[in-house]
Amino acid sequence: MFSSSIPLNTEEKARLTAGGGMWSTHPVPHTALGSVMLSDGPMGITGGRVDERDVALLSPCGLALGASWDRHLATRVGRVIGEEALRTGIQALLAPNLNLMRSPMAGRAFELYGEDPRHIAAMGAAWIEGVQSQGVGCVAKHLVCNDSETDRRTMNVVVDEATLREVYFWPFEVAASRGVWGMLTAYNRVNGVYCAEQQQVVSQWLKQGLAWDGLVMSDWFGTQNGPASFRAGLDLEMPGPARHMGEKLLPALTASEADERRLDDAVDRLARFAQRCASPRAWDASPQAQRQRREVLEAAAAAGFVLLRNREQLLPLAPAHGRRVAVIGPNAAQPCFQGGTFARVALMPDLVSPLDALRQRLAREGATVTYAQGVESDYRIPPLTALPLFAASGEPGLDVTYALPGRGALHHERRHASSLIWFREMPGVGDMPGLQEQAVVTVTTRFSAPETGVYRFWLGGTGEVSLRINGQCVGKFNGEAVDGDIMGKLMQAPAATVEITLAQGEAVAFELTMQLCASIAHGIWFGCRPPQPHDLLAQAVACAREADEAIIIIGETADAGLESIDRDTTALPQRQAALIRAVCAANPRTLVVLNVAHPVDTLELDDAAALMIAWYPGQEFGPALAAVVTGDKEPGGRLPVTFAQKVSDYPVQSLKPDHEGNLYYHERQFVGYRAFAARNLPVAWAFGYGLGYAEIALCSAQLLGGDLHALTLEVVLENRSMRAGKAVVQVYLRAPAGDEAQEPLRLADFAASETGAQERQVIRLPLAASLFQRWSAKQQAWVTVAGSYQLMTGFASNAIEAVHEIYLDEHGGITLLSSR
Repeated sequence: MFSSSIPLNTEEKARLTAGGGMWSTHPVPHTALGSVMLSDGPMGITGGRVDERDVALLSPCGLALGASWDRHLATRVGRVIGEEALRTGIQALLAPNLNLMRSPMAGRAFELYGEDPRHIAAMGAAWIEGVQSQGVGCVAKHLVCNDSETDRRTMNVVVDEATLREVYFWPFEVAASRGVWGMLTAYNRVNGVYCAEQQQVVSQWLKQGLAWDGLVMSDWFGTQNGPASFRAGLDLEMPGPARHMGEKLLPALTASEADERRLDDAVDRLARFAQRCASPRAWDASPQAQRQRREVLEAAAAAGFVLLRNREQLLPLAPAHGRRVAVIGPNAAQPCFQGGTFARVALMPDLVSPLDALRQRLAREGATVTYAQGVESDYRIPPLTALPLFAASGEPGLDVTYALPGRGALHHERRHASSLIWFREMPGVGDMPGLQEQAVVTVTTRFSAPETGVYRFWLGGTGEVSLRINGQCVGKFNGEAVDGDIMGKLMQAPAATVEITLAQGEAVAFELTMQLCASIAHGIWFGCRPPQPHDLLAQAVACAREADEAIIIIGETADAGLESIDRDTTALPQRQAALIRAVCAANPRTLVVLNVAHPVDTLELDDAAALMIAWYPGQEFGPALAAVVTGDKEPGGRLPVTFAQKVSDYPVQSLKPDHEGNLYYHERQFVGYRAFAARNLPVAWAFGYGLGYAEIALCSAQLLGGDLHALTLEVVLENRSMRAGKAVVQVYLRAPAGDEAQEPLRLADFAASETGAQERQVIRLPLAASLFQRWSAKQQAWVTVAGSYQLMTGFASNAIEAVHEIYLDEHGGITLLSSR
């Protein structure tokens, strides 16, 4: 282990407090510890270029994994992602995301595990265990209260200390206690202080109180004040080169003992992090190992599908020879595999769509599948790459040329993307922050118009953009004039549109040019929507009417859930709602599959005989869906979030800070299902709810142990079906009223259990002593609260089947008062 006794001078130590590059740290001088290569990665490996060229396996999103409620499965998925890091040479991942979904409007909801801190903590810690088992580090994010995206770089979360510690810091506390190697501070402020400068959270709670020995780094470009962040406990500013820390700290450093200790601590932590990441496992490149990885991802996708309704046992389908199944919806052919963050994973080329997977699986039984799109996809910017594009060489793709005035073209590459992003470095041009003159990026490609009609083109970027079609300038856009930070621009992708009429077969020469100036990052984006048929809905209705069953697969597109943007509605698009109503009217035996990753309005879904939410299920969406629909696999998911009957019932709707930039966490600890329980509000579908194909009953629940540190709940399950099935046992706790008029209902623990046909299974859930503690801001300590508690066991937050009332005395003794 590295020791601060190694003779580094002050300049060498200070240099280590900032990154060496966009995705790397500095090597530690006078040691064998090299730089650490980092990658974003809650759902897979993005690679250093953050574009379509670095393909990798894509897992289900955080909310989909959270819906599995399966710690063991989360560890297996984490192991797969860790193995992908080994394959790509990545040593540490900025993941998992341990923030909470306070509101269904959260733009980044898909990346989160859900709305409950203990559920998030358990699933996140299990995923971390899997990744780090491969010798690959996890950097848990975003510390803390980065639970929304609007004005995330400037907004100030106002929250009381007990709520901060018990709810929003709790997943990070568990991650620290389970040995995560790193943590990432958020952009926002909390109670007036930027997260990178949060001495109480970073130094007092994390490092001193928990004695955690990991590395604390800033989110990318998230350090505002180097000396303040450094003294608050931030060990590493990212990315490099230094902007506020590193060598920039030297003028602010004093000869004080406190500064010297803090500098040694930061260097020790970086060195410890580098050493932990320096011994990766060997990557198994065999076809068998790769097949097993994909099987894990398919199992994880199915385990996250939540079956919300199944009238007259429509599912699983029983396809037979001559049976006709209508598959309807744009997401059947072009599904949303993942959300639109900088952590986007470039997909493997051989993925099977839900439509193709259903065709293949149903054909084995002699059933036939017909398809109708039904509605247009709701892309913010429809991808240009959906058209058959050809570079000048005749190969598929686009030509991209980088040039400087007077020096001509400096670099050329062929790409296949509808947006291009560069951080710090641009091919040929070099260092973008130090750019002394305007650079020019030119994107060209050719295609033949597939049909006659009006084509709408999108053009946007972070500079002055112009679009030429067949040599004629048809549109301009000035990205420099758009308000907002550069990272927000890259995610929000503001754009202009232009419409052009083309004839079928007409050759189209597409040329997009952007002039750009100095910046830490730049991007250019473009798209096209070809003419759309006017009778999509009629085609879908006819398709459904002629079928025995219909499956509607609708939802979002890959650019729907974004960083830096929160939603303004939970409603499905009107065209999708109209499609559901029309198809269900034409065929009552209709399954609706929602390819979304946040709660949606439920009124438009009432007519569906069966309803399933698939979230963003990763690359194995198609095979997993086909297996679940036909009964080869269980729909293993249970809701990790609450679905309200109406949007006004959610405890938090707006995520927009006030005019002073403050976002008040007014609900305090009553987040998610806790608020519904406290107000006795009915819900559409409760936290923890979900149906399976097997009938599994809770036969008994017995409380064992009479001491705070030896309390266990023993549950007996019975599968009364002729097929194996899954149950998720959930234990909730209601504490004695304290300062609040009413204590919130809290998830205490849970267990996902596979039970064989006609079998019984015994599950034991040790109940942690921390369940009976509350954070005292006055004492700056956890305090055990004596009094009467209710322990409630069931299959959802509103489906309680056993209740134990207990009394906890001041000495930690527990007396059972009643059971029912």
